[in-house]
Amino acid sequence: MVKVNELVDVANGIQSKRVFWDQEVYEQELERVFGRCWLFLTHESQIPDFGDFVTAYMGEDKVIVVRQKDGSIKALLNSCTHRGNQVCHADSGNAKAFTCNYHGWSFGADGALAALPMEQSAYYGQLDRSKVGLREVAKVASYRGFVFGCFDPAAPSLEDYLGDMAWYLDTWMDGTGGAELVGPPMKSILRCNWKVPAENFIGDGYHVGWTHAAAIKILGGPLAGLAGNAEFPLDDAGLQVTTRHGHGFGVILDGVGLIHDDPAYREYAYANVPAVTEKLGEWRAKLYTGHWNAGIFPNCSYLYGTNTFKVWNPRGPNEIEVWTWTLVEKAMSPELKAEVVKQAIHTFGTAGTLESDDGENMETCTWSNRGPQTRKGVMNSQMGQINDGEHPELPGVIGKNFIGETSYRGFYRFWAELMQAQDWDAVRANDTAWKEPLIGGAVTAAGRAA
Repeated sequence: MVKVNELVDVANGIQSKRVFWDQEVYEQELERVFGRCWLFLTHESQIPDFGDFVTAYMGEDKVIVVRQKDGSIKALLNSCTHRGNQVCHADSGNAKAFTCNYHGWSFGADGALAALPMEQSAYYGQLDRSKVGLREVAKVASYRGFVFGCFDPAAPSLEDYLGDMAWYLDTWMDGTGGAELVGPPMKSILRCNWKVPAENFIGDGYHVGWTHAAAIKILGGPLAGLAGNAEFPLDDAGLQVTTRHGHGFGVILDGVGLIHDDPAYREYAYANVPAVTEKLGEWRAKLYTGHWNAGIFPNCSYLYGTNTFKVWNPRGPNEIEVWTWTLVEKAMSPELKAEVVKQAIHTFGTAGTLESDDGENMETCTWSNRGPQTRKGVMNSQMGQINDGEHPELPGVIGKNFIGETSYRGFYRFWAELMQAQDWDAVRANDTAWKEPLIGGAVTAAGRAA
């Protein structure tokens, strides 16, 4: 087993560079992170009718996500129970059965074995069909139309897993009557560890003015002033949040639509503020008109206000498959939805202006650790640590500025907890004390030197 306490120092905001490279670390992640956590699968709008399906990944396991006759949703391992062949090769569609093209075993939308060739003449009628259906993912649930699956039957409910993050998600998932994803997803390959983009999206406002300096100048709008990471007052410009199960975000207040410099979107958002205030209160109305860089642990990320929604599907310790949808509100006009989609593709599509900037950094953050001497080093995420604390109105642990690493520290705190815990009961045992290493963790001299 990996000695996780040698990889992450939560109190001092330090991580070993091994977390971005080692095969041993990765194999343990597949079991203890991807095998235990709720993982994003699809949006209900993508599979509205009986037999509608999409294929997805849960870690490295392929699954078929299919709408059932009673309206429920199941996720089935996309592997034939005869000889293991992939059963469904389509990305999406409608099917009442899935037939393996190797030997013709056919499975119903519920995963049950429905038919097979030569059942009488070759199996002599002795095959127990009830024991050879497609394996069903233990838990599938939807939150505000966003569908997640979990392999671990002992895991908390999806709502409990989201925890305090659900309070924040309701800002845009429920504030104006719901959100949905425009698909199918764009797909691309990045040669990086899955945690690099996950940590970037969950809270890295620091890189925007440097990595994207040329791009934000060309895109124009108020955020162009960030180019070059010039010093400017950060107080009251935004904040960062981390929650119990590693979810979090950073928000630039009054930042909605600014990266795209999209007046129509901003006008739409601000017109909704009175209704959101009445429904959800003043704080969430303020967050509703912000720009969020956010993550649902472990590998689901989104930018609200730029409206891209991503899953980083791992393909080993140093490669991922990126799936990208556009996030829209149901209440938007068709014209505004189309404009949001166009702008999201322009910036964070497969060949997007900002996506290209990020991709290069994400790959080199991973591959620089190929060298064994480099992997003996550590990485620093101490920014803003002195200001982390609780807030009288906001749940979670709060960092006072949007440029900080509060959500980084929260991400790796939960990652380390899962990697060490024997089961969910061991995780639950920390429910009352999880904030302590984040709020009480003073940066030591050794930490600063590292």
